[in-house]
Amino acid sequence: MAGKPILKSEDEISLIRKSSLLIGETLAMLATRVQPGVTTLELNALAETYIRDHGAVPGFLGYKGYGFSICASVNEAVVHGVPNATPLKDGDIVSVDIGIITEGYWGDSAYTFAVGEISQELKELLKVTKRCLHLAIEQSVAGRRIGDVSAAVQTEAESNGYGVVRDLVGHGVGKNLHEPPEVPNYGKRGNGMLLTEGMVIAIEPMINLGTARVRQLNDGWTVVSADGKPSAHFEHTVAVKKGRAEVLSSFDMIEKALGQNV
Repeated sequence: MAGKPILKSEDEISLIRKSSLLIGETLAMLATRVQPGVTTLELNALAETYIRDHGAVPGFLGYKGYGFSICASVNEAVVHGVPNATPLKDGDIVSVDIGIITEGYWGDSAYTFAVGEISQELKELLKVTKRCLHLAIEQSVAGRRIGDVSAAVQTEAESNGYGVVRDLVGHGVGKNLHEPPEVPNYGKRGNGMLLTEGMVIAIEPMINLGTARVRQLNDGWTVVSADGKPSAHFEHTVAVKKGRAEVLSSFDMIEKALGQNV
């Protein structure tokens, strides 16, 4: 994804926001359905119906030959998990990643759900990964650099003893799902591309309980941790502004559905 970022107008950002907020609504609809015994294929069908019923396009479906409307990554699956007929179990975690297109503009967001009652160890992994995302967003303002965003994730994750996935990165978002710049989850403050107003980026910490190393399964999509330990993944689409970052997606509806304080 080398190249110059495509700066977005306020009208374009509004369309990206529309797509991104619909992802939040879709994930909120799924939130109470993520239960032991449910399959990720069932979650996929629910999501596709909801997206289409709201006048949008499930962007992942058909993207580079992908056959589903969501990515559902369970436990050691980091990202790009393919929905299947295996029932979720009590104690699992599952990242649900969704891309939506509205009037030609993408939104991209992901949330990692607990299935039933999960261990304290996994609760802490989810908490820290989400905090990595929020700390990275704080750095996503005009005048900072990509390295500031990346370092915020790396510092928080590694200080808690977790592995930061290096093989996969966040990215620019717009008329295409993946645009410049790449947004790694590791790096040095003050390094990398200068952030300028009008850039829209997807920030997506992928944090492993164990090793940072990953491998891809034979299905050609699913990326798993090399040691088989669980991984968490949260993602927001963010517009870079002067003095602040504007989060275009939202977890508020999801966490309200889960009965959490927002």
